[in-house]
Amino acid sequence: MTDTEQLLARVAAEARATRPWGWDVLPAPVDADTLARAEAALGFRLPPLLAALYTRIGDGGFGPEYGLLPLLENKSSGGEPAVVEKYLAMRHADDWGWPEGVLPISQWGCGMYACVDCRTDSAQVLLFEPNGGDPDHAWFIDSPSLTAWLTAWLDGTGWYEEDNQGLELPSWHDAQARVAHA
Repeated sequence: MTDTEQLLARVAAEARATRPWGWDVLPAPVDADTLARAEAALGFRLPPLLAALYTRIGDGGFGPEYGLLPLLENKSSGGEPAVVEKYLAMRHADDWGWPEGVLPISQWGCGMYACVDCRTDSAQVLLFEPNGGDPDHAWFIDSPSLTAWLTAWLDGTGWYEEDNQGLELPSWHDAQARVAHA
């Protein structure tokens, strides 16, 4: 079994065992047609691990804090838009600008999102934290890869864990350049 397969097995077990806020049941995985429609609407492919989460584990409803957002349609009671809808809305918003290929996959509350940079080979995970009010200082590197981000969640070592609340995340300096090129 590969490292990715082992990680997916761990995520699946945790997804079946826990339910983040707003989710009564783990949604069924999306089918290949739904994934293809999502990628067509976005204009880019999802990183393989992110695609596997949605097609093999569930359409959101698992992961850190509030869990992953659904891909195309929100079926939870949380009311947060689905990934594709949120990305497209943020890309067209006039106030902040949103970097191309940075997909919001999970909301932390208070306007904060965990996002996957779909233009990186590692699927780097970024934190969008707009509460300081400065678009030039709203992006941080949460994790060097989606693999590491999921592992931190499973191991209880993420920055959001009570024991790690004081950790400072490094700034992501590519945000404005990625907005400008879009």
